[in-house]
Amino acid sequence: MRKAFIAGNWKMHKTIPEAVALVTVLKDALEGVEDCDVAVCPPFVALDAVRETLEGSAIGLGAQNMHWEEQGAFTGAISPAMLEGLCDYVILGHSERRTIFGETDEWVNRKLHAALEHGLLPIVCVGENLAQNEAGETVAFCGGQVEAAFEGVPAERAVEVTIAYEPIWAIGTGVPAHGEDANDIIRDAIRDVLVSIYDEDVAEAIRVQYGGSVKPHNVAEFLSQKEIDGALVGGASLKADDFSEIVKKGLVAHSGE
Repeated sequence: MRKAFIAGNWKMHKTIPEAVALVTVLKDALEGVEDCDVAVCPPFVALDAVRETLEGSAIGLGAQNMHWEEQGAFTGAISPAMLEGLCDYVILGHSERRTIFGETDEWVNRKLHAALEHGLLPIVCVGENLAQNEAGETVAFCGGQVEAAFEGVPAERAVEVTIAYEPIWAIGTGVPAHGEDANDIIRDAIRDVLVSIYDEDVAEAIRVQYGGSVKPHNVAEFLSQKEIDGALVGGASLKADDFSEIVKKGLVAHSGE
């Protein structure tokens, strides 16, 4: 069984003092939780303060984005070299980066290579919009995103990557996908594509999260599914009580207890 992995994407929320206060509570709330990888992804400016606060904790730390270049004239960007040693994970290709900031599949692929070269553990996001979903294009579209992201990535590095399936129409809307539907899409658009790129062993080793309106009351619906190994949580990760409850309920559902 793949180890459960639940991460909180804070997006553009929390000042540095607010971030420190949140993880201080989370450390206590999640103390003793085992058999599940947990991470928080605060804004760039809070990474160092959160890292210091999390010392001695099993909670991992992630960044929300990065450029693929080592350095250069890229105003406002953060390089993988700047993140190396500062955090463990980095989110790549989130739909908000793709739709609002125009990031392409090629960019995501470049970022994936750069992240791996710098010892970061990527969380690569894929997902369709509502029109694509209603037109029956979900599997082809998400499968294409997976193929593009993993272009040129060797099998031994691919297993270090986590994929987050986040249907765009479910993000922040309060209308999540159904657990069984998400499971089928992950099987057909992600696992099967990974088999075609690598082999069944690699495809089975890569963890896949679901993201999109994950809450304490519905996380078990997703993590009880065969193909879903965790969750990428947005708004509910901004409250310590909600996020810790998601982790605990998700772990129970994933373990089949």
